[in-house]
Amino acid sequence: MANRKIEMYQYRDIIHRLRQGQSERGIARAGLASRDKVRTIKKRASQEGWLEKSAELPADGELIKFFENKQISQKPLAEPYTKEIERWVIKEGVQANVIHRHLVEQYGFTGGYNCIQRFVQKIKSNSNKDLTVPLIFQPGEAAQVDFGKGPTLFDRRVGKEVPTWFFVMTLCWSRHQYVELITHQDVGSWLTCHQNAFNWFGGVPKKIIIDNAKCAITKACYYDPDVQRSYGELAQGYGFIISACPPREPKKKGRVESGVKYVKNNFVPLRILKDLQDANIQLKSWATGTAGNRTHGSTFKKPLSRFCDIEQYQLKSLPTTAPDVAVWKKVTLYRDCHIRYLKCKYSAPYTLYGQELWLKSTATMVSIYYKHELKAIHSRLFIPGQASTKQEHLPPNAKFYLERTPDWCLENSKRIGPDCQFVVENLLTDPVRDLLHQGQSIIGLEKEYGPVRLENACKRAIAFSAYSYKTIKNILKEGLDYEQINLEESFDALAAVYQGKAFYQRSAAELIH
Repeated sequence: MANRKIEMYQYRDIIHRLRQGQSERGIARAGLASRDKVRTIKKRASQEGWLEKSAELPADGELIKFFENKQISQKPLAEPYTKEIERWVIKEGVQANVIHRHLVEQYGFTGGYNCIQRFVQKIKSNSNKDLTVPLIFQPGEAAQVDFGKGPTLFDRRVGKEVPTWFFVMTLCWSRHQYVELITHQDVGSWLTCHQNAFNWFGGVPKKIIIDNAKCAITKACYYDPDVQRSYGELAQGYGFIISACPPREPKKKGRVESGVKYVKNNFVPLRILKDLQDANIQLKSWATGTAGNRTHGSTFKKPLSRFCDIEQYQLKSLPTTAPDVAVWKKVTLYRDCHIRYLKCKYSAPYTLYGQELWLKSTATMVSIYYKHELKAIHSRLFIPGQASTKQEHLPPNAKFYLERTPDWCLENSKRIGPDCQFVVENLLTDPVRDLLHQGQSIIGLEKEYGPVRLENACKRAIAFSAYSYKTIKNILKEGLDYEQINLEESFDALAAVYQGKAFYQRSAAELIH
Protein backbone atom coordinates (compact mmCIF):
# COMPACT_ATOMS: atom_id res chain seq x y z
CA MET A 1 0.00 0.00 0.00
CA ALA A 2 2.99 2.25 0.59
CA ASN A 3 3.69 2.65 -3.16
CA ARG A 4 0.07 2.79 -4.25
CA LYS A 5 -0.92 5.86 -6.27
CA ILE A 6 -3.44 8.02 -4.39
CA GLU A 7 -6.00 9.98 -6.37
CA MET A 8 -6.58 13.67 -5.61
CA TYR A 9 -10.07 13.13 -4.24
CA GLN A 10 -8.51 10.69 -1.74
CA TYR A 11 -6.12 13.39 -0.49
CA ARG A 12 -9.12 15.59 0.14
CA ASP A 13 -10.93 12.76 1.92
CA ILE A 14 -7.95 12.07 4.19
CA ILE A 15 -7.61 15.77 5.10
CA HIS A 16 -11.36 15.94 5.79
CA ARG A 17 -11.14 12.92 8.11
CA LEU A 18 -8.15 14.44 9.94
CA ARG A 19 -10.21 17.60 10.43
CA GLN A 20 -12.93 15.47 12.02
CA GLY A 21 -10.41 14.11 14.49
CA GLN A 22 -9.97 10.58 13.08
CA SER A 23 -6.69 8.93 14.01
CA GLU A 24 -3.95 8.00 11.59
CA ARG A 25 -4.51 4.35 12.44
CA GLY A 26 -8.26 4.62 11.76
CA ILE A 27 -7.75 6.28 8.38
CA ALA A 28 -5.20 3.59 7.39
CA ARG A 29 -7.67 0.85 8.42
CA ALA A 30 -10.26 2.43 6.14
CA GLY A 31 -7.90 1.57 3.25
CA LEU A 32 -7.36 5.11 2.00
CA ALA A 33 -3.57 5.04 2.44
CA SER A 34 -0.84 3.50 4.55
CA ARG A 35 -0.24 4.85 8.04
CA ASP A 36 3.06 6.43 6.95
CA LYS A 37 1.35 8.10 4.01
CA VAL A 38 -1.41 9.47 6.26
CA ARG A 39 1.24 10.80 8.61
CA THR A 40 3.01 12.57 5.72
CA ILE A 41 -0.26 14.10 4.51
CA LYS A 42 -1.13 15.22 8.04
CA LYS A 43 2.25 16.91 8.46
CA ARG A 44 1.92 18.79 5.18
CA ALA A 45 -1.69 19.79 5.88
CA SER A 46 -0.76 21.05 9.33
CA GLN A 47 2.03 23.20 7.89
CA GLU A 48 -0.36 24.78 5.41
CA GLY A 49 -3.11 25.29 8.02
CA TRP A 50 -5.61 23.01 6.23
CA LEU A 51 -6.55 21.10 9.43
CA GLU A 52 -8.47 24.10 10.69
CA LYS A 53 -12.17 23.46 10.04
CA SER A 54 -12.62 26.97 8.73
CA ALA A 55 -9.68 26.71 6.30
CA GLU A 56 -10.46 26.37 2.56
CA LEU A 57 -8.52 23.76 0.66
CA PRO A 58 -6.94 24.88 -2.64
CA ALA A 59 -8.15 23.62 -6.04
CA ASP A 60 -6.90 20.27 -7.28
CA GLY A 61 -4.39 21.93 -9.60
CA GLU A 62 -2.73 23.63 -6.62
CA LEU A 63 -3.16 20.74 -4.23
CA ILE A 64 -1.32 18.32 -6.52
CA LYS A 65 1.80 20.51 -6.33
CA PHE A 66 2.05 19.87 -2.59
CA PHE A 67 1.90 16.08 -2.84
CA GLU A 68 2.59 14.35 -6.14
CA ASN A 69 5.21 16.77 -7.46
CA LYS A 70 7.03 16.69 -4.14
CA GLN A 71 7.62 12.96 -4.69
CA ILE A 72 9.95 13.62 -7.65
CA SER A 73 13.36 13.59 -6.14
CA GLN A 74 15.55 13.56 -9.25
CA LYS A 75 15.45 13.53 -13.03
CA PRO A 76 15.37 10.15 -14.83
CA LEU A 77 18.84 8.89 -15.73
CA ALA A 78 17.65 8.40 -19.33
CA GLU A 79 16.55 12.02 -19.77
CA PRO A 80 19.82 13.17 -21.49
CA TYR A 81 19.07 10.67 -24.27
CA THR A 82 15.42 11.65 -24.73
CA LYS A 83 15.67 12.61 -28.44
CA GLU A 84 17.55 9.44 -29.37
CA ILE A 85 15.20 7.17 -27.42
CA GLU A 86 12.12 8.88 -28.89
CA ARG A 87 13.46 8.32 -32.41
CA TRP A 88 14.30 4.68 -31.71
CA VAL A 89 10.91 3.97 -30.12
CA ILE A 90 8.50 5.99 -32.27
CA LYS A 91 10.11 5.89 -35.73
CA GLU A 92 12.05 2.64 -35.64
CA GLY A 93 10.11 0.56 -33.11
CA VAL A 94 13.21 -0.55 -31.17
CA GLN A 95 12.56 -2.56 -27.99
CA ALA A 96 13.55 -1.28 -24.52
CA ASN A 97 16.10 -4.06 -23.88
CA VAL A 98 17.88 -3.27 -27.16
CA ILE A 99 17.96 0.45 -26.31
CA HIS A 100 19.39 -0.27 -22.85
CA ARG A 101 22.15 -2.47 -24.27
CA HIS A 102 23.02 0.11 -26.92
CA LEU A 103 23.18 2.95 -24.37
CA VAL A 104 25.45 0.91 -22.11
CA GLU A 105 27.79 -0.12 -24.93
CA GLN A 106 27.90 3.12 -26.93
CA TYR A 107 27.17 5.88 -24.39
CA GLY A 108 28.44 4.43 -21.11
CA PHE A 109 24.98 4.47 -19.57
CA THR A 110 25.06 3.34 -15.90
CA GLY A 111 21.33 2.99 -15.18
CA GLY A 112 19.45 -0.29 -15.03
CA TYR A 113 17.12 -1.83 -17.58
CA ASN A 114 14.01 -0.93 -15.53
CA CYS A 115 14.94 2.73 -15.81
CA ILE A 116 14.90 2.52 -19.63
CA GLN A 117 11.75 0.41 -19.62
CA ARG A 118 9.84 3.03 -17.58
CA PHE A 119 11.16 5.81 -19.82
CA VAL A 120 10.08 3.95 -22.98
CA GLN A 121 6.60 3.33 -21.54
CA LYS A 122 6.27 7.02 -20.79
CA ILE A 123 7.24 7.94 -24.36
CA LYS A 124 4.71 5.49 -25.78
CA SER A 125 1.95 6.80 -23.53
CA ASN A 126 2.70 10.38 -24.61
CA SER A 127 2.76 9.49 -28.33
CA ASN A 128 -0.46 9.86 -30.30
CA LYS A 129 0.81 7.69 -33.16
CA ASP A 130 -1.64 4.85 -32.51
CA LEU A 131 -4.66 7.00 -31.71
CA THR A 132 -7.66 6.39 -33.92
CA VAL A 133 -11.16 7.72 -34.37
CA PRO A 134 -14.22 5.57 -35.08
CA LEU A 135 -15.37 5.49 -38.70
CA ILE A 136 -19.03 6.44 -39.04
CA PHE A 137 -21.03 5.08 -41.99
CA GLN A 138 -24.58 5.52 -43.20
CA PRO A 139 -26.78 2.55 -44.22
CA GLY A 140 -25.72 1.22 -47.63
CA GLU A 141 -22.70 3.50 -47.78
CA ALA A 142 -19.88 0.96 -47.56
CA ALA A 143 -18.76 -2.64 -47.10
CA GLN A 144 -15.34 -3.94 -46.14
CA VAL A 145 -13.69 -6.97 -47.72
CA ASP A 146 -10.79 -9.23 -46.83
CA PHE A 147 -9.36 -12.76 -46.96
CA GLY A 148 -8.59 -14.87 -43.90
CA LYS A 149 -6.92 -18.29 -43.63
CA GLY A 150 -9.40 -21.13 -43.39
CA PRO A 151 -9.13 -24.84 -42.53
CA THR A 152 -7.74 -27.54 -44.83
CA LEU A 153 -10.74 -29.39 -46.30
CA PHE A 154 -11.51 -32.14 -48.79
CA ASP A 155 -12.67 -30.70 -52.13
CA ARG A 156 -15.02 -33.04 -54.03
CA ARG A 157 -14.25 -31.26 -57.31
CA VAL A 158 -10.58 -32.26 -57.31
CA GLY A 159 -10.80 -35.32 -55.05
CA LYS A 160 -8.19 -34.25 -52.48
CA GLU A 161 -7.59 -32.05 -49.45
CA VAL A 162 -6.87 -28.40 -50.24
CA PRO A 163 -6.05 -25.26 -48.23
CA THR A 164 -8.89 -22.74 -48.00
CA TRP A 165 -9.42 -19.05 -47.29
CA PHE A 166 -12.41 -17.15 -45.94
CA PHE A 167 -13.74 -14.35 -48.13
CA VAL A 168 -15.60 -11.94 -45.85
CA MET A 169 -17.69 -8.93 -46.93
CA THR A 170 -19.12 -6.94 -43.99
CA LEU A 171 -21.65 -4.16 -44.41
CA CYS A 172 -20.25 -1.30 -42.34
CA TRP A 173 -23.53 -0.03 -40.90
CA SER A 174 -25.49 -3.18 -40.03
CA ARG A 175 -22.44 -5.50 -39.70
CA HIS A 176 -24.32 -8.19 -41.65
CA GLN A 177 -21.83 -10.48 -43.42
CA TYR A 178 -21.35 -12.61 -46.47
CA VAL A 179 -18.78 -15.39 -45.96
CA GLU A 180 -17.47 -17.97 -48.43
CA LEU A 181 -14.65 -20.52 -48.35
CA ILE A 182 -12.50 -20.55 -51.50
CA THR A 183 -9.41 -22.46 -52.59
CA HIS A 184 -7.51 -19.74 -54.49
CA GLN A 185 -6.74 -16.10 -53.76
CA ASP A 186 -6.64 -15.19 -57.45
CA VAL A 187 -8.39 -12.50 -59.46
CA GLY A 188 -11.14 -14.80 -60.73
CA SER A 189 -12.05 -15.97 -57.22
CA TRP A 190 -11.98 -12.38 -55.91
CA LEU A 191 -14.40 -11.18 -58.60
CA THR A 192 -16.73 -14.16 -58.31
CA CYS A 193 -16.95 -13.75 -54.53
CA HIS A 194 -17.94 -10.10 -54.97
CA GLN A 195 -20.68 -11.12 -57.36
CA ASN A 196 -21.91 -13.81 -54.95
CA ALA A 197 -21.90 -11.31 -52.07
CA PHE A 198 -23.96 -8.73 -54.00
CA ASN A 199 -26.49 -11.42 -54.89
CA TRP A 200 -26.57 -12.50 -51.21
CA PHE A 201 -27.31 -8.95 -50.02
CA GLY A 202 -29.67 -8.27 -52.91
CA GLY A 203 -27.88 -5.02 -53.70
CA VAL A 204 -24.57 -3.19 -53.97
CA PRO A 205 -22.94 -0.81 -51.43
CA LYS A 206 -21.81 2.55 -52.74
CA LYS A 207 -18.20 1.88 -51.69
CA ILE A 208 -16.06 -1.24 -51.13
CA ILE A 209 -13.18 -0.77 -48.69
CA ILE A 210 -10.34 -3.20 -49.33
CA ASP A 211 -6.81 -3.98 -48.29
CA ASN A 212 -4.02 -3.93 -50.89
CA ALA A 213 -4.41 -7.55 -52.05
CA LYS A 214 -2.67 -8.24 -55.39
CA CYS A 215 -5.94 -9.51 -56.86
CA ALA A 216 -7.39 -6.01 -56.37
CA ILE A 217 -4.53 -3.49 -56.27
CA THR A 218 -1.53 -3.93 -58.56
CA LYS A 219 0.47 -1.14 -56.87
CA ALA A 220 -0.25 0.05 -53.34
CA CYS A 221 0.05 3.79 -52.78
CA TYR A 222 -1.22 6.12 -50.03
CA TYR A 223 -2.72 8.64 -52.47
CA ASP A 224 -3.13 6.96 -55.85
CA PRO A 225 -3.21 3.13 -55.81
CA ASP A 226 -3.30 1.25 -59.15
CA VAL A 227 -6.49 -0.81 -59.36
CA GLN A 228 -6.36 -4.21 -61.02
CA ARG A 229 -8.00 -3.83 -64.45
CA SER A 230 -10.39 -6.74 -63.92
CA TYR A 231 -11.56 -5.34 -60.58
CA GLY A 232 -12.01 -1.86 -62.03
CA GLU A 233 -14.20 -3.25 -64.79
CA LEU A 234 -16.36 -5.12 -62.25
CA ALA A 235 -16.74 -1.93 -60.20
CA GLN A 236 -17.97 -0.08 -63.29
CA GLY A 237 -20.41 -2.88 -64.08
CA TYR A 238 -21.95 -2.87 -60.59
CA GLY A 239 -21.52 0.84 -59.93
CA PHE A 240 -19.45 0.83 -56.74
CA ILE A 241 -16.33 2.80 -55.78
CA ILE A 242 -13.11 1.02 -54.79
CA SER A 243 -11.56 2.47 -51.63
CA ALA A 244 -8.12 0.97 -50.93
CA CYS A 245 -6.69 1.34 -47.44
CA PRO A 246 -3.35 3.16 -47.24
CA PRO A 247 -0.38 0.74 -47.15
CA ARG A 248 0.50 -0.59 -43.70
CA GLU A 249 -2.60 1.01 -42.13
CA PRO A 250 -4.80 -1.99 -41.16
CA LYS A 251 -6.56 -0.02 -38.40
CA LYS A 252 -8.43 1.88 -41.11
CA LYS A 253 -10.22 -1.35 -42.05
CA GLY A 254 -10.97 -2.60 -38.54
CA ARG A 255 -14.53 -3.82 -38.97
CA VAL A 256 -13.75 -6.58 -41.44
CA GLU A 257 -10.56 -7.58 -39.66
CA SER A 258 -12.70 -8.23 -36.61
CA GLY A 259 -15.20 -10.00 -38.85
CA VAL A 260 -12.55 -12.44 -40.08
CA LYS A 261 -11.51 -13.15 -36.47
CA TYR A 262 -15.14 -13.68 -35.50
CA VAL A 263 -15.64 -16.21 -38.30
CA LYS A 264 -12.48 -18.12 -37.33
CA ASN A 265 -13.26 -18.12 -33.62
CA ASN A 266 -17.00 -18.76 -33.78
CA PHE A 267 -17.73 -20.81 -36.89
CA VAL A 268 -14.74 -23.17 -37.11
CA PRO A 269 -14.17 -24.51 -33.57
CA LEU A 270 -15.91 -27.80 -32.65
CA ARG A 271 -17.78 -27.87 -35.96
CA ILE A 272 -17.82 -30.98 -38.16
CA LEU A 273 -17.08 -30.03 -41.78
CA LYS A 274 -17.37 -32.98 -44.16
CA ASP A 275 -15.78 -31.15 -47.09
CA LEU A 276 -15.48 -27.75 -48.74
CA GLN A 277 -18.94 -27.90 -50.29
CA ASP A 278 -20.57 -28.86 -46.98
CA ALA A 279 -18.68 -26.07 -45.18
CA ASN A 280 -20.04 -23.42 -47.55
CA ILE A 281 -23.60 -24.68 -47.02
CA GLN A 282 -23.11 -24.47 -43.25
CA LEU A 283 -21.60 -20.97 -43.59
CA LYS A 284 -24.78 -19.64 -45.21
CA SER A 285 -26.92 -20.97 -42.35
CA TRP A 286 -24.47 -19.65 -39.77
CA ALA A 287 -24.41 -16.16 -41.32
CA THR A 288 -28.21 -15.79 -41.06
CA GLY A 289 -28.43 -17.70 -37.78
CA THR A 290 -25.73 -17.39 -35.15
CA ALA A 291 -23.85 -14.46 -36.72
CA GLY A 292 -26.86 -12.54 -37.93
CA ASN A 293 -28.82 -12.78 -34.68
CA ARG A 294 -26.06 -12.07 -32.17
CA THR A 295 -25.98 -8.78 -30.32
CA HIS A 296 -23.06 -6.96 -31.90
CA GLY A 297 -20.44 -5.61 -29.52
CA SER A 298 -20.35 -2.14 -31.11
CA THR A 299 -23.92 -1.48 -32.27
CA PHE A 300 -25.61 -3.51 -29.50
CA LYS A 301 -28.12 -4.60 -32.15
CA LYS A 302 -28.61 -7.73 -34.20
CA PRO A 303 -26.86 -7.36 -37.62
CA LEU A 304 -29.54 -9.24 -39.51
CA SER A 305 -32.33 -7.13 -37.99
CA ARG A 306 -30.55 -3.87 -38.84
CA PHE A 307 -29.97 -5.17 -42.37
CA CYS A 308 -33.52 -6.38 -42.99
CA ASP A 309 -35.20 -3.37 -41.38
CA ILE A 310 -33.10 -0.59 -42.87
CA GLU A 311 -29.86 -1.22 -44.76
CA GLN A 312 -31.07 -3.55 -47.50
CA TYR A 313 -33.32 -0.74 -48.80
CA GLN A 314 -30.39 1.68 -48.98
CA LEU A 315 -28.22 -0.55 -51.20
CA LYS A 316 -27.95 0.19 -54.91
CA SER A 317 -30.06 -2.11 -57.08
CA LEU A 318 -28.39 -4.99 -58.87
CA PRO A 319 -27.92 -4.39 -62.62
CA THR A 320 -30.57 -5.94 -64.86
CA THR A 321 -27.88 -8.01 -66.56
CA ALA A 322 -25.05 -9.10 -64.32
CA PRO A 323 -21.61 -8.09 -65.67
CA ASP A 324 -19.41 -10.91 -66.86
CA VAL A 325 -16.69 -11.85 -64.43
CA ALA A 326 -13.78 -11.09 -66.75
CA VAL A 327 -10.13 -11.50 -65.82
CA TRP A 328 -7.66 -9.26 -67.67
CA LYS A 329 -4.02 -10.27 -67.86
CA LYS A 330 -0.96 -8.99 -69.72
CA VAL A 331 0.49 -11.75 -71.91
CA THR A 332 3.20 -12.21 -74.55
CA LEU A 333 3.05 -14.17 -77.79
CA TYR A 334 5.69 -16.91 -77.88
CA ARG A 335 7.67 -18.21 -80.88
CA ASP A 336 5.09 -20.94 -81.44
CA CYS A 337 2.45 -18.21 -82.04
CA HIS A 338 0.58 -19.03 -78.83
CA ILE A 339 0.06 -17.30 -75.50
CA ARG A 340 -0.13 -19.23 -72.22
CA TYR A 341 -2.98 -18.86 -69.73
CA LEU A 342 -3.71 -21.22 -66.83
CA LYS A 343 -1.59 -23.99 -68.40
CA CYS A 344 -3.48 -23.84 -71.72
CA LYS A 345 -2.36 -22.31 -75.03
CA TYR A 346 -4.23 -19.98 -77.41
CA SER A 347 -2.99 -18.81 -80.81
CA ALA A 348 -2.72 -15.22 -82.00
CA PRO A 349 -1.48 -13.71 -85.30
CA TYR A 350 2.24 -14.40 -85.79
CA THR A 351 2.84 -10.72 -86.62
CA LEU A 352 2.31 -9.95 -82.91
CA TYR A 353 5.31 -12.05 -81.83
CA GLY A 354 7.13 -10.38 -78.95
CA GLN A 355 4.43 -7.72 -78.46
CA GLU A 356 2.65 -7.05 -75.16
CA LEU A 357 -0.95 -8.20 -75.45
CA TRP A 358 -3.99 -8.16 -73.18
CA LEU A 359 -5.95 -11.35 -72.55
CA LYS A 360 -9.56 -11.20 -71.39
CA SER A 361 -10.92 -14.42 -69.91
CA THR A 362 -14.57 -15.11 -69.06
CA ALA A 363 -16.26 -18.34 -68.02
CA THR A 364 -16.59 -19.43 -71.67
CA MET A 365 -14.31 -17.33 -73.88
CA VAL A 366 -10.72 -16.09 -74.15
CA SER A 367 -10.10 -12.92 -76.17
CA ILE A 368 -6.72 -11.42 -77.12
CA TYR A 369 -6.25 -7.69 -77.71
CA TYR A 370 -3.43 -5.57 -79.10
CA LYS A 371 -3.66 -1.83 -78.52
CA HIS A 372 -7.37 -2.15 -77.65
CA GLU A 373 -8.10 -4.01 -80.89
CA LEU A 374 -9.47 -7.56 -80.79
CA LYS A 375 -7.01 -9.88 -82.56
CA ALA A 376 -8.15 -13.38 -81.60
CA ILE A 377 -10.98 -15.14 -79.82
CA HIS A 378 -11.15 -18.74 -78.59
CA SER A 379 -13.41 -20.99 -76.58
CA ARG A 380 -12.12 -21.31 -73.01
CA LEU A 381 -10.01 -24.41 -72.30
CA PHE A 382 -9.81 -26.02 -68.85
CA ILE A 383 -7.64 -29.14 -69.16
CA PRO A 384 -3.92 -28.36 -68.65
CA GLY A 385 -1.91 -28.86 -71.83
CA GLN A 386 -4.80 -28.20 -74.22
CA ALA A 387 -4.23 -25.82 -77.13
CA SER A 388 -6.57 -23.86 -79.38
CA THR A 389 -4.92 -23.07 -82.73
CA LYS A 390 -6.32 -21.20 -85.72
CA GLN A 391 -4.50 -21.72 -89.03
CA GLU A 392 -4.78 -18.09 -90.06
CA HIS A 393 -2.67 -17.09 -87.07
CA LEU A 394 0.36 -19.08 -88.24
CA PRO A 395 3.20 -17.89 -90.53
CA PRO A 396 2.98 -19.03 -94.21
CA ASN A 397 5.58 -21.78 -93.89
CA ALA A 398 3.87 -23.24 -90.88
CA LYS A 399 0.45 -23.08 -92.53
CA PHE A 400 1.88 -24.83 -95.59
CA TYR A 401 3.14 -27.66 -93.43
CA LEU A 402 0.05 -28.04 -91.26
CA GLU A 403 -2.49 -27.76 -94.08
CA ARG A 404 -0.71 -30.36 -96.28
CA THR A 405 -1.47 -33.43 -94.22
CA PRO A 406 -0.57 -37.02 -95.30
CA ASP A 407 -4.08 -37.42 -96.71
CA TRP A 408 -3.64 -34.23 -98.73
CA CYS A 409 -0.32 -35.56 -100.09
CA LEU A 410 -1.81 -38.93 -101.11
CA GLU A 411 -4.81 -37.34 -102.76
CA ASN A 412 -2.74 -34.94 -104.87
CA SER A 413 -0.08 -37.53 -105.79
CA LYS A 414 -2.84 -39.82 -107.09
CA ARG A 415 -4.11 -36.97 -109.25
CA ILE A 416 -0.64 -36.39 -110.75
CA GLY A 417 -0.06 -40.04 -111.69
CA PRO A 418 0.65 -43.58 -110.42
CA ASP A 419 4.45 -43.13 -110.23
CA CYS A 420 4.12 -39.95 -108.18
CA GLN A 421 1.60 -41.77 -105.96
CA PHE A 422 4.06 -44.65 -105.53
CA VAL A 423 6.90 -42.32 -104.51
CA VAL A 424 4.75 -40.40 -102.00
CA GLU A 425 3.25 -43.59 -100.47
CA ASN A 426 6.70 -45.02 -99.85
CA LEU A 427 7.94 -41.80 -98.26
CA LEU A 428 4.94 -41.60 -95.93
CA THR A 429 5.26 -45.23 -94.83
CA ASP A 430 8.96 -45.10 -93.97
CA PRO A 431 9.28 -47.19 -90.77
CA VAL A 432 11.98 -45.00 -89.20
CA ARG A 433 11.79 -41.44 -90.48
CA ASP A 434 9.07 -38.80 -90.74
CA LEU A 435 9.26 -37.83 -94.43
CA LEU A 436 6.03 -35.83 -94.68
CA HIS A 437 7.95 -32.68 -95.56
CA GLN A 438 9.61 -34.46 -98.51
CA GLY A 439 6.24 -35.62 -99.78
CA GLN A 440 4.85 -32.10 -99.54
CA SER A 441 7.84 -30.68 -101.37
CA ILE A 442 7.67 -33.23 -104.21
CA ILE A 443 4.02 -32.36 -104.86
CA GLY A 444 4.99 -28.69 -104.70
CA LEU A 445 7.25 -29.21 -107.76
CA GLU A 446 4.08 -29.50 -109.86
CA LYS A 447 3.61 -25.76 -109.63
CA GLU A 448 6.91 -25.07 -111.43
CA TYR A 449 7.24 -28.07 -113.80
CA GLY A 450 3.67 -29.29 -114.35
CA PRO A 451 2.11 -32.70 -113.62
CA VAL A 452 3.44 -34.49 -116.74
CA ARG A 453 7.11 -33.73 -116.17
CA LEU A 454 6.76 -34.48 -112.43
CA GLU A 455 5.22 -37.87 -113.19
CA ASN A 456 8.07 -38.70 -115.65
CA ALA A 457 10.67 -37.58 -113.10
CA CYS A 458 9.11 -39.89 -110.49
CA LYS A 459 9.19 -42.79 -113.01
CA ARG A 460 12.91 -42.22 -113.63
CA ALA A 461 13.60 -41.96 -109.87
CA ILE A 462 11.82 -45.27 -109.29
CA ALA A 463 13.83 -46.97 -112.03
CA PHE A 464 17.03 -45.94 -110.24
CA SER A 465 15.56 -46.51 -106.76
CA ALA A 466 16.49 -42.99 -105.75
CA TYR A 467 13.19 -41.25 -105.26
CA SER A 468 14.00 -38.53 -102.75
CA TYR A 469 12.91 -34.92 -103.16
CA LYS A 470 16.47 -33.88 -103.97
CA THR A 471 16.83 -36.53 -106.70
CA ILE A 472 13.48 -35.74 -108.34
CA LYS A 473 14.20 -32.01 -108.28
CA ASN A 474 17.60 -32.56 -109.92
CA ILE A 475 16.02 -34.75 -112.63
CA LEU A 476 13.60 -31.93 -113.46
CA LYS A 477 16.28 -29.27 -113.26
CA GLU A 478 18.64 -31.15 -115.61
CA GLY A 479 15.81 -32.13 -118.00
CA LEU A 480 16.51 -35.85 -117.51
CA ASP A 481 12.78 -36.59 -117.40
CA TYR A 482 12.79 -36.18 -121.21
CA GLU A 483 15.38 -38.94 -121.73
CA GLN A 484 14.48 -42.56 -122.30
CA ILE A 485 15.31 -44.89 -119.41
CA ASN A 486 18.19 -47.37 -120.09
CA LEU A 487 17.06 -50.65 -118.47
CA GLU A 488 20.57 -52.08 -118.26
CA GLU A 489 21.85 -48.93 -116.60
CA SER A 490 18.97 -48.91 -114.11
CA PHE A 491 19.46 -52.61 -113.21
CA ASP A 492 23.20 -52.01 -112.67
CA ALA A 493 22.31 -49.14 -110.34
CA LEU A 494 19.88 -51.37 -108.42
CA ALA A 495 22.50 -54.11 -108.10
CA ALA A 496 25.08 -51.70 -106.83
CA VAL A 497 22.72 -50.32 -104.23
CA TYR A 498 20.93 -53.46 -103.04
CA GLN A 499 23.54 -56.10 -103.91
CA GLY A 500 21.11 -58.31 -105.72
CA LYS A 501 18.28 -58.08 -103.13
CA ALA A 502 14.85 -57.12 -104.38
CA PHE A 503 13.60 -54.06 -102.46
CA TYR A 504 10.21 -53.43 -104.13
CA GLN A 505 7.55 -56.03 -104.66
CA ARG A 506 7.00 -55.04 -108.33
CA SER A 507 8.29 -56.50 -111.56
CA ALA A 508 10.73 -54.63 -113.82
CA ALA A 509 7.96 -54.24 -116.37
CA GLU A 510 5.79 -52.53 -113.74
CA LEU A 511 8.64 -50.24 -112.75
CA ILE A 512 9.27 -48.98 -116.30
CA HIS A 513 5.83 -49.55 -117.80
